[in-house]
Amino acid sequence: MAERTGWRFVNWVLQLDTSGSGPIYETECTTCGESSEAADDKEAPELWCLQHAGRSGHTGFRALTTSFFRATQVESGGAD
Repeated sequence: MAERTGWRFVNWVLQLDTSGSGPIYETECTTCGESSEAADDKEAPELWCLQHAGRSGHTGFRALTTSFFRATQVESGGAD
């Protein structure tokens, strides 16, 4: 008797993961590369930029935001 093999294809969706922490914010000087501490809100990294500009005269900054995603299988509505 021959063994029968089948394939099942599954669709996936990528969604923002809100089950853990929210986004993480950080800023970086584009002149010297020094960076702020990571924070749960934008206030501290933005304040760091102003303080760094005052100390160094550097005026360019990069804002880094880290968000988290989760991949989830989506059930198909059709027959197999």
